[in-house]
Amino acid sequence: MVKFIKTKNYDDMSRKTANLISAQIISKPDCVLGLATGSSPIGAYKVLVERYEQGDLDFSKVVTVNLDEYKGLPRTNDQSYYYFMNDNLFGKVNIKAENTHIPDGMEPDSDKACADYNAILRSVGGVDLQLLGIGHNGHIGFNEPCDEFEKDTHCVELAESTIQANARFFASMADVPTKAYTMGIRNIMEAKKIVMVISGAGKAEIVEKAFFGPITPAVPASVLQLHPDVTVVADEAALARVLDRI
Repeated sequence: MVKFIKTKNYDDMSRKTANLISAQIISKPDCVLGLATGSSPIGAYKVLVERYEQGDLDFSKVVTVNLDEYKGLPRTNDQSYYYFMNDNLFGKVNIKAENTHIPDGMEPDSDKACADYNAILRSVGGVDLQLLGIGHNGHIGFNEPCDEFEKDTHCVELAESTIQANARFFASMADVPTKAYTMGIRNIMEAKKIVMVISGAGKAEIVEKAFFGPITPAVPASVLQLHPDVTVVADEAALARVLDRI
């Protein structure tokens, strides 16, 4: 079941997303959060940090698992997702470093990196709330459009559209990673609750395809129509093509 929360703008979307995550932490202090990177969740992370600083949130027992990481990008690189998470959240709250988990992008053996991360996902006992964004081509995590849904953590060749979208963060196209380790669709779908954050008119078309079109691996996010508890928090621009259906 997919529920929609319409918001006025990015800041409103970020606050409402943070409300859902905050409620999860307060109701279950030792919860497992599945986390995402990219521009969409940055505002929500900022609100969570503010609430921690105000004494309203305690991350000391929270466990996190991240969706993905670029292959071959060291953690010290400011475009790695390890760096991103520490810069935007982990380094600003009282979460324990040993309770945060991100795929090891520097493990050259793809089979080992994926098996190791699948073992971590099993060890945490299940994700209580999974935060997601959505790519312009419908990817969730780095599960790109393909012929069949990938089940578990795997190494993916990034789509050209994803590489182009990421290029703005790197000095040159040659620096943009072309592979990543990512949770699979089954990993994501096993979360008890899913919250997807979407912003901007550029996402309006894919929102319509993902949630009101056929379920197909050609639009990976469309599989979320089968999940029992999905909340989409999106601004009016992103919902422009589906406002009359939500």
